[in-house]
Amino acid sequence: MEETCLLRLLFVTSLLSGCTHQASLNISPNRTQMFEYESVSLRCEEDDSSDGWTVTRNTTGGTRRQCGADWGRKDGSSCTISSIRKWYSGVYWCESTGGAASSSITITVTGGAVILQSPVHPVMEGDDVTLTCTTQTSNLSAGFYKDDSFIRTEPTGHMTIHHVSRSDEGFYKCNTISDGESPPSWITVTEKPASPSSPPTSSASPSSPPAPPLVPVWSMVLAILSSVFSLVPLVLLVLEVRRLTNRKPKGNYLPVSMEMAPPTQAEQGLADEFDDVMAAVTTEHHL
Repeated sequence: MEETCLLRLLFVTSLLSGCTHQASLNISPNRTQMFEYESVSLRCEEDDSSDGWTVTRNTTGGTRRQCGADWGRKDGSSCTISSIRKWYSGVYWCESTGGAASSSITITVTGGAVILQSPVHPVMEGDDVTLTCTTQTSNLSAGFYKDDSFIRTEPTGHMTIHHVSRSDEGFYKCNTISDGESPPSWITVTEKPASPSSPPTSSASPSSPPAPPLVPVWSMVLAILSSVFSLVPLVLLVLEVRRLTNRKPKGNYLPVSMEMAPPTQAEQGLADEFDDVMAAVTTEHHL
């Protein structure tokens, strides 16, 4: 009956974990299974000390009490149990004055000689987890079970699960030949947070300018011929100028540009009068 109540309390853990929390519960010794009469210390590690966090529990008997009410010794956000008892088995968490709750820890107290040391808090996907089967005096060769199914026997009392996944969640326990069986403990595996995605990179190359339209061959030929024919008149003009320049005059006549017409009678008379005037001016100057 006790084990049935304990398993029910283990499911309460998941409900409490969904609450808003600003503190985490730490336990010493750092395990979830305790031998009866051990001393246990619980402490709320607070993000906001002004919020007044207190260790609270809900036991197999269904009683929900804060530390210091009728169990444990309260010292601020810490709670010390000097001699833990079997009926202290239950769910423990931190609770603030405002009603917020931390993630919870399920503590199992056994009157037997064997306990299973397992992670106190949920483990992350991909991590390695080591389970230890121990007695009050030593570690013994032990067989390990998950959900009552045998896994394997480890002569050192240690079993490591490499790269845990969500399928590894469940109830684990161990069994020794000489000292008996440990209580079961639930192991929670949380999903590994996704790494920050890098900004998407476009594989497309930068847009290039559109290619020039293809020119038909016959259009190019016409353009070349048009250019050639447009030069024909200029070539003909150059050839004609060269022909006229190189032409030789016939007979003893000077070229047109070099021939001089004889002076007329009027022009000759004007020239004679000019000579007479110049002679007179020159004679007066000497006198």
